[in-house]
Amino acid sequence: MFKPGEPVAGRIPPAAALALRLEPMKKSFMLCLAGCLAACVTAVSATAARPASGQPATRVMTCNVRITGLPEDETAGRRWEDRRDACLKAIRMYRPDVICMQEVIYDSYNYFKEKFSDYVAYGFAGPELDPYTEGYHFIGKNVIFFSKKRYEFVSSGCYWLSETPLAAGSCSWNTMRARHCNWVRLRDRKSGAEFRVLDIHLDHKSDDARREQMKMIVGECAQYADGFPQIICGDFNSGIENAPVACLRDAGWQEAYEAVHGPGEAGFTYHGFKGPDYRKKNARRIDFIFVRGNLRPVSAEILRDKVDGLYPSDHYFLMSDFIIQ
Repeated sequence: MFKPGEPVAGRIPPAAALALRLEPMKKSFMLCLAGCLAACVTAVSATAARPASGQPATRVMTCNVRITGLPEDETAGRRWEDRRDACLKAIRMYRPDVICMQEVIYDSYNYFKEKFSDYVAYGFAGPELDPYTEGYHFIGKNVIFFSKKRYEFVSSGCYWLSETPLAAGSCSWNTMRARHCNWVRLRDRKSGAEFRVLDIHLDHKSDDARREQMKMIVGECAQYADGFPQIICGDFNSGIENAPVACLRDAGWQEAYEAVHGPGEAGFTYHGFKGPDYRKKNARRIDFIFVRGNLRPVSAEILRDKVDGLYPSDHYFLMSDFIIQ
């Protein structure tokens, strides 16, 4: 017979027994807490590049999302149905204010327009596509999405990179495809600051065509005051040593990545769904964000990660933050 509270050989005291029962619960709690902290770190890292100053930065992404439905992409991981959610996540996770896409056709446009319901989409519809309701007709559109909450729409436009810029689908200078420029002018709802974003995709075969196309873009932008903030995003199909970039530099434009990280080649941006395993002699950066006027790049990144084990596109996406001054 033992008295309550009196220790007995082979019997665990009540306090110790309680501690043993609580130990698994403590471990589960710590594991759960660690998971929550990891999730928080991941979420914060997506916006960590934004400056800490009182003036919020404007975050812009340029994304060549690749034409969908191409026969060479009928393999696992390259089909649009396989990678579209990864493509969406790769953009969403960085919370951009403005997204410039290239190579958008019907199915990708309809998907992004539905998923980015908190953005305004501009630049898909046009007379060159009116005869069709689906498929690829050798014109991939440059579509701009901008935040409804942050920006007020001011104006917009489209012109074709040809000698007849008002003729939809027109070609010049031996270009292989009809190329165009879409642009929007936006006003920040809080600060009232206005700026302009242009979305372009230059020819993929002809140096002469790319040079003439960029000359047209630079000339059109020159009608704005020198200090008016303008941003050009897109796929140039040429590198930092080629004519289109030289044309921009000569006109006073600055490349965002170089403004933050210094001059020089930052590595290729087209990778053919191979990522770092892509090997080609002339592999180089062909996707760019250029700026002109009273705005300052404060961060710039080439986004090289897979999402859910997949590359979102055959191009890496680019992102940059700007302070409009």
